[in-house]
Amino acid sequence: MSIKSYSESIRDAMAEEMRRNNKVVLWGLDVGAYGGAFGASRGLYEEFGAERVIDMPISEAGYVGLAVGAAATGLRPIVELQFSDWITIASDQLVNQAAKMRYMFGGSLSIPMVLRAPVGGYICAAAQHSQMFESWFAFVPGLKVVLPSTPSDAKGLLKASIRDDNPVIFFEHKKLYEMQGEVPEREDFTVPLGKADVKRQGTDITIVTYSYMVHKALEAADILEKEGISVEVIDLRTIKPIDEEAILNSVKKTNRLLALQETWLTCSVMSEVVSIVSEKAFDYLDAPIRRIGAKDAPVPFNPILENYVLPQVQDIVITIREML
Repeated sequence: MSIKSYSESIRDAMAEEMRRNNKVVLWGLDVGAYGGAFGASRGLYEEFGAERVIDMPISEAGYVGLAVGAAATGLRPIVELQFSDWITIASDQLVNQAAKMRYMFGGSLSIPMVLRAPVGGYICAAAQHSQMFESWFAFVPGLKVVLPSTPSDAKGLLKASIRDDNPVIFFEHKKLYEMQGEVPEREDFTVPLGKADVKRQGTDITIVTYSYMVHKALEAADILEKEGISVEVIDLRTIKPIDEEAILNSVKKTNRLLALQETWLTCSVMSEVVSIVSEKAFDYLDAPIRRIGAKDAPVPFNPILENYVLPQVQDIVITIREML
């Protein structure tokens, strides 16, 4: 084990996979000599050169489409969007091409590509640089969607995503890039897609969440522990495919569910989580399910307003007190 930041873990995962397989390439805005907007590709250009680490022009639809074609013809591209908000521009290539080509060609080809993109608020980046669109893409058959919350998970899940023969959207929260944590150094380390992780054991209530909200949930759990309330925190890690078994096993143990995500709740990941529990574990519930997410508004630039719109630790604490 070594202590690494989240961004260093992402860089290490890409470097290890590029050394392992010369078909793995990286491109995006400023990923070359500059090292990426959040520093996640530092040193890769120097090690692998301009033929495998390629700076792209500001044309998201173009270079994401390039990755779809490259994946279909034998490469394993990693594409970095500078901000995930611009995934809207590239969504046709992801939804209508990458997600469907293996199916439409009867399995005769695959699209082994990873699209990496920073997501999320809490940094006063305003409405066009603070969004999270994971719920959109989890809706689409053929896409896998990953949101790691720790440096170790970031490395293991990214390596697994690069090795996967399907298109994977890999969302990285901007507030996590500098977070430090223990990370395995061995090159065979991967974290399987579609498997949740119990970040904290508990007996009174389950919080199901992912990405940066895992840390808000853990902070709330620490506060509630002093009041004698035992909170279990389930980190989904992958929302497509989603780990139904982990969710149901936890709710059957604690008999209560708080579904937590950073972004809007309408037609969301947590809507799906609530549906799963309602359909398959309703008789185990001792209280109505509650959800917490962003208020139905664009993310404000003003920090006071941003904190009002986005979920806070105190929101979690108050809601759990009410549920118990």
